[in-house]
Amino acid sequence: MRDNIKGGALTEVTFFILLSVYQPKHGYAIMQFVEEKTGGRLSLGAGTLYGALTSLEDKGWITPCGDTGGRKKEYLITNAGKEICERELIRLKELVLIAEDIMEDSHE
Repeated sequence: MRDNIKGGALTEVTFFILLSVYQPKHGYAIMQFVEEKTGGRLSLGAGTLYGALTSLEDKGWITPCGDTGGRKKEYLITNAGKEICERELIRLKELVLIAEDIMEDSHE
């Protein structure tokens, strides 16, 4: 994954996966969440999703939760993952403000 931990941008897929697991979800529910919230613009394949989940778990941003003995492993965002999401939201809001200022200035 190309996510920059040092204050840089998350990939859009990573951001939506993290948002999806603010409530426990298994892989298929995560895929549905991402597709629904993006109006179908983002659609994750199983390989992409499970690779991302492994990476996010390795970074400590998500953790398995509940009874992991069953076939459907559920994930939940960690406090570290929530901090990453909060920083990304701040970054995105700043990006929008800068873009709006530039675009408004061009109309003067």
